[in-house]
Amino acid sequence: MQAEQLREFIIDKADDMKARDVQVLDVQGKTDVADFMVICSGNSKTHVRSIAEHVATEAKHAGIPPIGIEGGEQSEWVLVDLGDVVLHVMQESIRDFYQLEKLWSQ
Repeated sequence: MQAEQLREFIIDKADDMKARDVQVLDVQGKTDVADFMVICSGNSKTHVRSIAEHVATEAKHAGIPPIGIEGGEQSEWVLVDLGDVVLHVMQESIRDFYQLEKLWSQ
């Protein structure tokens, strides 16, 4: 699956779980880690964990197993690394604190 297709797949699966304020950052040329970052919010620890787990499970079913999943224990910020696209699912307060959109837009 191409990076653009994977990005749309992740957005769709996060939307299935009612992720809020979904943003896509094109980080090509800024990092070798990924081409895109998808950032979204959940309204509780349970919601954050559920969004991340749903995306990871659906990706596995599509033949794209995650390279790694971090933060599931605390579920304030869960990162799902799918190679060309990295998903960040965050509680609103954590997202406001770290401001990834601002950091990566520079």
